Amino acid sequence: MKFLCCILCINVMVCFGQSNHKNFFQLSRPAKKWVLMHPLKAKKALRISLEAQRISDSIQKTKLLDGDASGGQVDAFRHAFWMARLHQEIGKSAARSLGKAHEKENFITFKKGKLEDGTLPDEISSKMDLWNNEQGLKLIQKGSTVPKNGLIFRVVNAIKVGKMKIIKKDRKGNFLTCDGTTIPENELRDKWKNKKCLILSNKAVKP
Repeated sequence: MKFLCCILCINVMVCFGQSNHKNFFQLSRPAKKWVLMHPLKAKKALRISLEAQRISDSIQKTKLLDGDASGGQVDAFRHAFWMARLHQEIGKSAARSLGKAHEKENFITFKKGKLEDGTLPDEISSKMDLWNNEQGLKLIQKGSTVPKNGLIFRVVNAIKVGKMKIIKKDRKGNFLTCDGTTIPENELRDKWKNKKCLILSNKAVKP
């Protein structure tokens, strides 16, 4: 059994080492734990993760959504599409646990003062991600033959009808409280908890 586990772990490490993504040893503890618990699904998960990022980057350059990849509709798309594709290929439970591992990783990133997608992670961003992850999981079933383009349409439509959540901002990109007051930058700096506000994804303000 120990030999088999070693073989599986080596296979996972090789899979991660073959891309430009972090290798196994560079992953956070939550991510490593997920990989070791799902060694046969890790390669697919890596491929889908890179795919979701690539598609989101492409959509950000269009006018299909609001163009905001940090708290906006594009951010919501990335998480929902990621979860939907993972559900489709590796199942709901494994997909959901990977999403939760990612959010634990974000808290570690915050504690270290590092950026994620250009901004410091915080509690409201994590809540947004977890909500959108769950919505993405609902859009498809494991083994579904729905093509990627069809799934992209499902996710975009869900965003436009308000099933996802985004962070409230003004046209200049300033974060707002739920009553519409601009939040001073010093109240956000190095704060896990703050006064940012989650709103429905169809309430996005075009920049």
